[in-house]
Amino acid sequence: MKFLFRGLYALVLTIFFQTQLVAEYLYKDDVIHRTAFTEQVELLGKELYQKTGISLKLVMLRELPVDTSMVEYEKSLLSKFSEPTILMTFSELDSQVDIQVNDTSLYKYFNRAQVLSPVASAVQAFIMAIVYADSWEHFNELRSNYGGSILPLIAGKAKDKQIVGKYAASMFNGYIDIAHQISVSKGVVLENDPGDANQEALFWVKVFFYSFVIYGIVMYIRRILYRRRHRDE
Repeated sequence: MKFLFRGLYALVLTIFFQTQLVAEYLYKDDVIHRTAFTEQVELLGKELYQKTGISLKLVMLRELPVDTSMVEYEKSLLSKFSEPTILMTFSELDSQVDIQVNDTSLYKYFNRAQVLSPVASAVQAFIMAIVYADSWEHFNELRSNYGGSILPLIAGKAKDKQIVGKYAASMFNGYIDIAHQISVSKGVVLENDPGDANQEALFWVKVFFYSFVIYGIVMYIRRILYRRRHRDE
């Protein structure tokens, strides 16, 4: 009997601990179910809240409740929180991602449109502006709308076994992006934020890529000029 009681006690403690862990900043997870993912969200979310007073919560849904829109669902959750809260929500089967807050003043600490942009780079945004803009104002709006940290990753191809990993990477990337922007706005440093390292790495990747493109264009132009000069030889 004592063995059974000890086993039951251990089980209750385990369930309680896991519930507390998931329910703090990874508020709901019906999709990922990976310990490492939960731990990383919790570490960054806890540090962000301790240093800024802002709670950044992540919700990973399999599907939205019947007859409930994304915004309605988010507002129902946000009504439960008294502290300043930013809610990032992903619904797999509905193919939706959204960010809402329980206090509109929180938007001054991060760029919601940038985080949710479907465009990753300035070059892509410029091309889309040329193709789709129907006015100068629309052109400038499209041209400046880039830097998305979630949707470009979610849109990427992945094999069946890699889809969950893709969801985890894209949502955590957005989570990091928002946390980093808030920390910069608040003038604090987050030890669990890899944002600066990611930005530096991304910068050098872009430098290498565009250098390669420019080199290719220069070589192409030189070849054309060479052929023209030697056409009659």
